[in-house]
Amino acid sequence: MIELPIVEKKEPKRRKPDWLRVKLPIGPEYKKVRRLVDDYNLHTICQSGNCPNMGECWGAGTATFMILGNTCTRSCSFCAVKTGRPPEYDEDEPRRVAEAIDLMGVKHAVITSVNRDERKDRGAEVWHETVRAIKERTPQVTIETLIPDVRATWWALERMISPGQEVVSHNMETVEALYRKVRPQAKYHRSLEQIKRTKEYGKRTKSGIMVGLGETEEQVFQVMDDLVEHGCDVLTIGQYLQPTKMHLDVHEYVHPDTFAMYQEVGMEKGFDFVESGPLVRSSYHAERHL
Repeated sequence: MIELPIVEKKEPKRRKPDWLRVKLPIGPEYKKVRRLVDDYNLHTICQSGNCPNMGECWGAGTATFMILGNTCTRSCSFCAVKTGRPPEYDEDEPRRVAEAIDLMGVKHAVITSVNRDERKDRGAEVWHETVRAIKERTPQVTIETLIPDVRATWWALERMISPGQEVVSHNMETVEALYRKVRPQAKYHRSLEQIKRTKEYGKRTKSGIMVGLGETEEQVFQVMDDLVEHGCDVLTIGQYLQPTKMHLDVHEYVHPDTFAMYQEVGMEKGFDFVESGPLVRSSYHAERHL
């Protein structure tokens, strides 16, 4: 009698629920933004991060620009941005970003970047010049900068946030218990300290987390408490979506009712504004957070 090998059954891949379905990007405004991004050789987190809201935001004529290239020095297990040793950055990038924002006619611009840990200033000088160039060309435009972890290089943080942006965001991304798994090159309390120092500098502060990675509701409440204690004004909460098979699996698809509960609890805890929903991302409806 021939014994057949035992084949373990793989767990079926979770199907996305109906509330995570998005429309394909179409329309003249989407095409206009796409053309400007391509023509000016710019990067957006919308594309690099596989954002589900790209169609909606680009269709409304807005995009989140990603400066300092599109290669990150970190390898976070949730993020679709490619990792490696970045090339030298383009010194003309601040001018091109400012010109593209002017041509798009946006009222509120969002800028983010990859981590540049190999730079002593963590990329602060390019951050400074980009915001300065936007303000010089379009002084009426308000700006949110979603900045990376500066690894406690506090003089670099001051340089990043000093040229006049109205909102400074730094994402916690997840609960403390999952940091080693989700953000192995970051530190939970160091990110809190960065937010605290940003608030002390006089900026409107913002942070964001993902859910569906295996956290508990109590752990989410603890992040909220820690952020309020460290001076965070605005919080965004969204569903983690696995960008590729190489990234962390989705532990669960959190129901919209839970997101609504998180929003209510967050407001009770003292945030000025909480944006919470399955498709919420850091820059989603960012103009409301000003």
